[in-house]
Amino acid sequence: MLKQKCRPWIPCEAAMFGLLAVAALAAQCTALAPSGPWDTFNYAPGSRTVYPTAIYEVDGDVTSPENLIGGGAHESATLSAGSWMALDFGVEVGGLISLNFETPVSNGALISFAFTESPAFINPLFSDDSSYPAANMSYDGILQIEVPSQGGYWVQPDATLRGGFRYLTIASHAEADVAISNVSCAISFMPHVDDLRAYTGYFYASDPVYEDEDFLTKIWYAGAYTVQTNTVPLHTGRQVPFAPAGKWFNNATLGVAGPIIVDGAKRDRAVWPGDMGIAVPAQFVSTFDLLPTKNALATMFAAIDPKTGALPESGPPLSQKGSDTYHAWTLIGTHNYFMYSGDTEWLETVWTNYTRAVAFLEAKVDASGLMNVTGLRDWARLGGGGHNAEGNALLYRVLTTASSLASWLSLSELSISWAANATALKSAFNEAFWVESAGMYRDNTTTTLMPQDANSFAVLYNLTEQDEWKGRISEGLMDNWNELGAVAPELPDTISPFIGGFELQAHFESGNDARALDLLRREWGYMLYTNLSVQSTLLEGFTANGSIGYRSYRGYNYDAAYTSHAHGWSAGPTPALTFYVLGMTITSPKGKTWALQPLIGGGLPNAEGGFETGEGWFGVKWALAEGVLHVEIETPESTNGVFKIPRTLIAGGDSKVDLDGKTVQLNGTEVTMRGGKHVLIVADS
Repeated sequence: MLKQKCRPWIPCEAAMFGLLAVAALAAQCTALAPSGPWDTFNYAPGSRTVYPTAIYEVDGDVTSPENLIGGGAHESATLSAGSWMALDFGVEVGGLISLNFETPVSNGALISFAFTESPAFINPLFSDDSSYPAANMSYDGILQIEVPSQGGYWVQPDATLRGGFRYLTIASHAEADVAISNVSCAISFMPHVDDLRAYTGYFYASDPVYEDEDFLTKIWYAGAYTVQTNTVPLHTGRQVPFAPAGKWFNNATLGVAGPIIVDGAKRDRAVWPGDMGIAVPAQFVSTFDLLPTKNALATMFAAIDPKTGALPESGPPLSQKGSDTYHAWTLIGTHNYFMYSGDTEWLETVWTNYTRAVAFLEAKVDASGLMNVTGLRDWARLGGGGHNAEGNALLYRVLTTASSLASWLSLSELSISWAANATALKSAFNEAFWVESAGMYRDNTTTTLMPQDANSFAVLYNLTEQDEWKGRISEGLMDNWNELGAVAPELPDTISPFIGGFELQAHFESGNDARALDLLRREWGYMLYTNLSVQSTLLEGFTANGSIGYRSYRGYNYDAAYTSHAHGWSAGPTPALTFYVLGMTITSPKGKTWALQPLIGGGLPNAEGGFETGEGWFGVKWALAEGVLHVEIETPESTNGVFKIPRTLIAGGDSKVDLDGKTVQLNGTEVTMRGGKHVLIVADS
C-alpha cells in the first residue's frame, strides 16, 4: 500500500527563502503515501516556481495579457498608460514575484503590484491588508517600482515578500507602453522541501450527500495545503513595529530556528501555540513535517519568564504576553509533538522549562479547586477571566498530558501527582460549571452562557462525569448553528473555524457521526466554495451571515481585507477525517500502539487513507455494504493495536469479527492485533 519513494529535502539554512538548485538537495528520505485519484485534489503546486493560470480582470488598454499565462517561452503583454490587469494564480501562493521588462522606457517610469487573497479586494491602488487593520481597508497599499530604463530581469525585494495571495494586480503609471513577460512567483513556504506535493499521508472518500461528491477529499487537502503555506523561513516574519501605512515588511526573525510554523500565510506570520492545537495534527497526518513544530515550541520555551515560569502568548516579533490559555496550548502542543515524533531527546532538553510552566498554571488554582484565569488574552473570545470553564478545561488537558509525558520519562511520582491534580480539577470543574437543566457547561460561575469552546473541550478531553453527557453537549451545541456553521456564543456574530474544529471532533467523539459531517459540510463547505475565498486554503473566520469581516468589532477595526484566507487553525477537518472517519489513531509515541475504529454512522459508504510515523506506514481502507463492514489495514510490524467495533454496529446487536479469514474471540468490543497487513470483516452474528 505504501509507495516506497524518498521525499527530497532542501537544507533549510542554505538560502533565506529555500529557492535552491536541485543539486543542493539533502539526502534525508521519507516514504510517501501511495498515488491514486486523491492526488487530483492536492492543491500544492508541482513546482516551487508558479505562474498565473488565468487573467481575472483587465482595465484599460492591455495588449495580449494571455501571454502571461503558464510561464515558459511566451511573448510579452503590454500595458498602456493607466491600464492594469489582475492575474490569477489559481490557488493560494506566497513568495517573491519576478518578471522581465522587454522594452526600454524613459527614466522614472513606474509600475505597481497589488496583492490579494480574495477577489473582493482586487484593486490597482491597494493590496489587501497584512501589516495592520484599517477601517478604510487599504493600509498596505501597493509595491511601486521604477521600471529599469533598459529593461531586463526584475525580482521583488526580499523584505517585501508577500506570504499569501492568489491575485496579483499589475498597473502601469508610465506615460509610454510597458511590455512585460515571464511573470512568476518563487514559492517561499516550506523552504526545506523541494516537492510540495510529496505527502506522507492521504485521505479519500466519496460524499453521497453533498453536492460535490469529492468535497471531503478536497477539504482534507485544503487543510493540509493551508498548513503548508503556514510553514515559513525563519527570517520572513511580519515586522513589529508595523510598517507605516502604504507598506508591508516580512523580514523579521520568527524564533530560534527555521523553518517554523506560524498562524497564517499573509498574517500574522508569527508562532501562536493555540493555532497549533489544530494545525499540527493536520501537519502530522498529511506531510509528517514536524521540524517546523519543533522549532516553534523551542521558540516558546526559550522565551519563558525566568522568574515566574510564564510562557508568551505568541512568538517574535509580536512576543505578546499575558495569556493563560495560550500558555496552556504550548504545553499541550509539547505532548502532541512528542506523541507524533517520539523525540525523547528534545523533550528532555525542554523538560525543566516545561515543568516550571506547568507549575505556573497550577499556582493559579485557588481554594475553589479551579484555576483563576488572570492572563486574559485568548483566541478573541469575550469573558475569559476568573473561574472560567475554557481555561480550566485546558488546564485539565495540560495535567493529563503532563502526567503521560512524565510516565514516558519514567518519572512515576511526578506522573502520579499530576494525575491526582487532574482528578481534583475535574471534580471541581463539574461542580462549578455543569448545568443539568441545559445539559451543558456554563462559561463561568456567574453566567448562563454556554460556550462553544469549553463544551467542545469537555467532550474531547473526557471532563464529563458521565458518557451520556457527551451526547447532550453535542445536541446542545447545535443550538448555535445556522446554515453556514456554528456561531460562537462567546464571540457573537462570529463563526470560528478554530473552535469549530474542536466542536467537529466533539460530535465525532460523542458518537454523532452524521451531526459532525453536517457541521463540516456547512462550515467548511462554505469556506471552500464561496467566491469570497481563495478556494484552496481556509479562512481564519467569518461572520454569521458569511461576510469575511471576521472579528470586525474585536480588534480588526472593521477591516475585512485583513482577514487571513490561509489560517492553519481552520484545518480541523484534516485530522478529524483521518482520526475519526478513517478511524486510525496512535495511542503511544510514534504509534508503537494504535487503535482503529472507523466511524461509519455518517452515511459514507467507504473511505481510505493513512499516515506515517517514524515506525512506518499506517493505512486503512474500509467499505460498508448491507450492514457488513470490510476493513483492510496495514501498520508497521513493530507495533500492535486494537480494532474497536464501530459504535453503530455495537448498537445493532452482537457482532462477529473475522480476522484474516478466521473468526476471533472479542475482548468486549475489541480485537487485539499485531502490526502488519490484515483484513477484518464485521457482520451481525
